[in-house]
Amino acid sequence: MAKKILKKRQALGKGLSALLSDSPSSNNREETNDSPSLGSISEIALSVIEVNPFQPRKEFDRESLQELADSISTQGVIQPITVRQLETGRYQLISGERRLQAARIANLETLPAYIRTANDQQMLEMALIENIQREDLNSIEIALSYQRLVTECNLKQEELGKRVGKNRTTVNNYMRLLKLPPEIQKGLQEKKIDMGHARPLVNLENIEQQLYIYQRIVNEKLSVREVEKLVKQLSNKQEPTPKTVDSNIPTHEITRLQADLSTHFGTKIKVNTLGKEKGEIKIPFHSVSELNRILDIIKNE
Repeated sequence: MAKKILKKRQALGKGLSALLSDSPSSNNREETNDSPSLGSISEIALSVIEVNPFQPRKEFDRESLQELADSISTQGVIQPITVRQLETGRYQLISGERRLQAARIANLETLPAYIRTANDQQMLEMALIENIQREDLNSIEIALSYQRLVTECNLKQEELGKRVGKNRTTVNNYMRLLKLPPEIQKGLQEKKIDMGHARPLVNLENIEQQLYIYQRIVNEKLSVREVEKLVKQLSNKQEPTPKTVDSNIPTHEITRLQADLSTHFGTKIKVNTLGKEKGEIKIPFHSVSELNRILDIIKNE
């Protein structure tokens, strides 16, 4: 059945498929009506295309997919997907998940596809590299994809750089971000800080110092240059962190104060000393009603 729905198209280029090695004999053989040649572009029925089980991207924006589907309905599929043929005669997607989903939304019956040979590791590698080339990835998502390529595809950083078109230093800078505490990584993902802010923090070995500067970046909107200066000061022990300050308030007094405030407000209060005469009091709340209760206590003082 699958053989009847294949129609040869003129090749448009290799793209990511350059990572895959087609057999020379299959590239040179003549095209027949019964079987498409490897490396060619053929029209394949959507009904015989299976998704890529190694696809690292799980969530797709529905609005963006609909826009792509509308474009496909008007202009057709400009960039073919890439597939491999299974022993069953069906096809498995290597790259082009968004195009495949959008084509289904657009109610297409067939889709242009490169046919390639690929083992499971190559399937994973292709899917990860295509994912990295998306424009909307944050730096942590890129770093995690690089890490998977190194660990699961057994690529060295230099080889990985060649695969993704980046030099080794760039790849290393991304992967080093994974050494940061989860809170800072989450901040990168939520775009509270950018990679320029995060890179200097990796040079600090003390997690408390990293989190201290991270909070200052978020609260004070520090520039990258200010962060680099602050990291240098901490490295030279010119700037105290919350745990290294020389406070005039005895530790037992802080503990007693925290206990008294926690009892008064009915929630666990945190008191931090930031200098000899500086500090902050954190009053957490877990719901709007709890916030209103705390505010009522403050107002009635």
